Amino acid sequence: MNVQQPTPLPQHDAETLTAGGTCAAIRLGDQLYTLRITRAGKLILTK
Repeated sequence: MNVQQPTPLPQHDAETLTAGGTCAAIRLGDQLYTLRITRAGKLILTK
């Protein structure tokens, strides 16, 4: 029996994406989103 292992999800460090700041722009196709790290350490993704 050949059981396939699930492919691990890609991981990206939020602080690297924001270059040490609190916001980053993320493009998906022709749409631009903003990723923000809050003071509480949560992530918010907005269009």
